Amino acid sequence: MLKIENLIKNYGDKNVLKDINLNIESGDIFGFIGKNGAGKTTTIKCAVGLIDFDSGNIEINSLNIKAHPLECKEVTAYIPDNPDLYEFMTGTEYLNFIADVFDIELFERTEKINEYSEIFDLKDDLSSLISTYSHGMKQKLAIISALIHNPKLLILDEPFVGLDPTATHFLKEQFKEMCNRGCAIFFSTHVLEVAQNLCNKIAIIKDGVIVEQGNTKEIAENSSLENIFMELMKDEN
Repeated sequence: MLKIENLIKNYGDKNVLKDINLNIESGDIFGFIGKNGAGKTTTIKCAVGLIDFDSGNIEINSLNIKAHPLECKEVTAYIPDNPDLYEFMTGTEYLNFIADVFDIELFERTEKINEYSEIFDLKDDLSSLISTYSHGMKQKLAIISALIHNPKLLILDEPFVGLDPTATHFLKEQFKEMCNRGCAIFFSTHVLEVAQNLCNKIAIIKDGVIVEQGNTKEIAENSSLENIFMELMKDEN
């Protein structure tokens, strides 16, 4: 569903991503792990077309994102770590705007908005301006907007930051349901316990290089993911 091959990204003289290769398949919950500045967000922004890259190839649903940007975006939903929403709108107006973008029928959008706003405890706030929302409420609204068009690929940057425990639980359950339907989920996280318990595959990035990736159970077979991560993050000098 998402294939990243030999991805290289430079900022001036600084080589930020160094030959990144990842393959996220339908049904995967794929965790992307690394310290701040390791290259997680840059990789994600390249994958969703927000920033250009110097060389390599990225495909979504077997389509090249540079040759077929609109087709790739039609099947993808992206949630950044700090959602940039239209704060002059109410929650309902924003969700209907997103539904219009993806050409979702009125009955279907109404049903999904009601379902997800109930699940994420936001139903009573949808009539309020987004400018009045807390960070957690904005995160919930962004999640709902990502789910209502049934994406085949869901990409998230630190999705659990700012969410309360109940919303975190429901989001994990949504991940599982989506993957049972054949979707693919790729997300960065600092919460290693979540990655170990939720993800069937992981990749660990350090200084722009993938230092470990594969099946989560195989990688963490004889140790916790936290211990493995800390060992990989040690200075090599």
